Parts: sequence; structure tokens; C-alpha cells
Amino acid sequence: MLINSKKMLEDAKENHYAVPHFNINNLEWTRFILEECEKEKSPVILGVSEGASQYMGGLQVVSAMVKSLHDALSITVPVCLHLDHGSCVATCKEAIDSGFTSVMIDASKYTLDENIAITREVVDYAHGKGVTVEAEIGHIGGEEDGIADELAYAKVEDACMLANETGIDTLAPALGSVHGPYKGEPKLDFEKMEEISEKTNLPLVLHGGSGIDDEKIKKAIHAGICKLNINTELQMEWAKAVRTFLKEEENVYDPRKIIKAGEEQMKKAISEKIHLLASNQKA
Repeated sequence: MLINSKKMLEDAKENHYAVPHFNINNLEWTRFILEECEKEKSPVILGVSEGASQYMGGLQVVSAMVKSLHDALSITVPVCLHLDHGSCVATCKEAIDSGFTSVMIDASKYTLDENIAITREVVDYAHGKGVTVEAEIGHIGGEEDGIADELAYAKVEDACMLANETGIDTLAPALGSVHGPYKGEPKLDFEKMEEISEKTNLPLVLHGGSGIDDEKIKKAIHAGICKLNINTELQMEWAKAVRTFLKEEENVYDPRKIIKAGEEQMKKAISEKIHLLASNQKA
């Protein structure tokens, strides 16, 4: 059975580790992640972007696929199915009604008052159905940026207001990370991260976890990060292995063999990230 993220992230906060959030892009991606997390006995949050959900056939298809794989693989570790960067209330509601157990409403592009109002509407709907909600404050850059704009970093007072007035379960403050490959060195604001963690008392989420070095990730966990989002790194590792395979096996055309060629390398990256996120865990 899929669960929401509340208990797993509260436990992470209490015991000073982070839960991996791995984005899924197809059936094989989902299977590789579930199998490796089961092997490592790690809880996991399966993130689904709106683009990925459309690629896979829609939110209902994704939910049914994840639930079927979860049962068929006899997964025993805690698994949460999460909408990543839901762009509007309607999409979040659709994900909830489709069986997602957690949603992110990203209204960070709006004014603070609008962000609060939109987020509160999602929280009211989600909590009535036992679904957890993540929100964003500040602006987390995308692949077009490659480096964070310090003017877009979250403000402590805004983070507190968003948390206090909406009842969200987790918060993603923009503090120097970006989506996709970094152009330059990530400049994470650990002091502000720790202050937001203490003042909101919420598990914090670090988006753009691919490309941040291990010591910075450990420092971020110490500062209150309880969930790390990873997508680009797995895509790059998988693609690297598949390119090598296709170069060596030019006559292979079976898509099953091609996709599977990236499994070992991808699972290795998953395992390494799991161990990193759990490295500071209390015994």
C-alpha cells in the first residue's frame, strides 16, 4: 500500500537523515527504483512531474502502474507517490483523485498572498483525503538557468508565513539549488536553511539534488533538509550506460534490451544516494 510522506519525513527530521525522492519517467524507471530501494531497505518518494505523467499516459495511468508494480514486486519499504511541481489546484486535485498520496503545489511564481491562497486550497482538499502537501517559496531555477539567482532565494519571514497560514506538511525553500545540470558551483544558503527549519518546524525539501557534492548534501541535512529530489543524475547515468551499450552492440534493436542496458548503472547511483542520505542517521 502506498502511503503519504508525513511519517517518513517526520522520522527523517527527528533522526537527521533524508528520504530520497527519485523521479520516475516510465515503467522500467519505476521498477529499477523500487527494486533498489527494497534491496537497500530504504523508504522512497516516487516523484512524477506533469510532463512525465503526460508522457506515461496521464495521472491515473501512472498511479495504476505504480500500485501494480508495488504489489507485483512485493515491496515492503514505505513508498509515497508524489506529484512534483503541480502547477495549479486542478492538477493537484486530479492527482489526489487518481491515487497519489502526496502533491506539491508550486505557486512560487505568484505573489506571497496568492501563493498562500492557492496552497491553502490544495491543503484543504488534500488533508481531507489523507494526502500530504509540499509547497515552494522563492524560485528554484531550471535547466535554462544552471545557477541560482540569489535575488530569488526564499525569505525567512515569507517561509514562516506560508507555513503558518496554509498548514502544509513540507516546504521547499529556494536557497541556491537548481533543476538540471549546474553551471558553476551551487551556492546553498545553509544559515537561512537552518533558520527556516527551526522557525517553521517543518521537514524541508531540497530540489535539484543532482550535481550537489556529498559534503554540501550532508550539511544541508544537518540544516533541516529531510527530502532530496533527484532526477537528472539518474537520467545521465542511465543514458551514459545505454550509449556505451549501443556503441558496442550496433545490431541490437529490441527496446527492452536497450532500456535494460542502463539498469545496473542507474541502480548503482540509486544505492549511492541512499547511503549518502542515511549517513548521518542516528543509531
